[in-house]
Amino acid sequence: MVTSSDISKRIIEAVLAQKLAPGARLGEQPLAMLFDCSRTIVREALMRLAARGIVTVSARRGWYVIEPSEDEAREAFEARRVIETGLIRSMKSVDKTAIKQLKSHLTREKAALKDTDVGVRSYLLGDFHVCLAECLGNSLLADTLRDFTARTTLIAMLYQSSHDAAQSCDEHVQIVDALEQGELARAEALMSAHIGSVQAALRLHASTDPLAQLRQALAPVSDAAVIAHAAQDLHTRTPKARRRKLTEPAADSSTYLGALL
Repeated sequence: MVTSSDISKRIIEAVLAQKLAPGARLGEQPLAMLFDCSRTIVREALMRLAARGIVTVSARRGWYVIEPSEDEAREAFEARRVIETGLIRSMKSVDKTAIKQLKSHLTREKAALKDTDVGVRSYLLGDFHVCLAECLGNSLLADTLRDFTARTTLIAMLYQSSHDAAQSCDEHVQIVDALEQGELARAEALMSAHIGSVQAALRLHASTDPLAQLRQALAPVSDAAVIAHAAQDLHTRTPKARRRKLTEPAADSSTYLGALL
């Protein structure tokens, strides 16, 4: 029998693989049919994910995958930076078994980069950070990082991250290399830089004004600006082109729309 833990785990994996987008609806009945279980079990799974900050519920709209705000995006990356660099800083050494496991994960990452399955590639790149926490012997932080990594995956999808998958893999390789050499300070610095580069690739606005985008969109159109633009347009045209522009009939609107399309 499927359990609520099984369902929540599958949903997290789907998020990490970028198969569930921010705002995706998670209907109780469809999920119950899919997993062949009761809606009660599905609801337990969704409530578990809501407590972990992965899904949200609306009284009228039902359950949905979260759509993090820009402030929440920044906080998520800050939290990951604190946790992951702190985890490395707390280590005195990394044993050979842990290095072997991390290298095995990197081998799968590199293989996924050559494949066409974006889902597997995305999942493995995100799961590296969970694997790192597990290899360093902290299962509690591994669970925490799984949730934070899922949130930052949703953030990357929502804010159209331009970070290259191959670059992420290369940065993971450098981190593991530093750990293997026992250079924990360098590994910590590399991890901080890696998280920073992923965050920097997001299309986040620098403004802290929550109404900035709406304020700009609804700003009144200045007549002076329109007149100045028209004057500049006439000034830059040749006299012959100006005369032709004034004598030509207005362009047909349907033709203009067709040109845009």
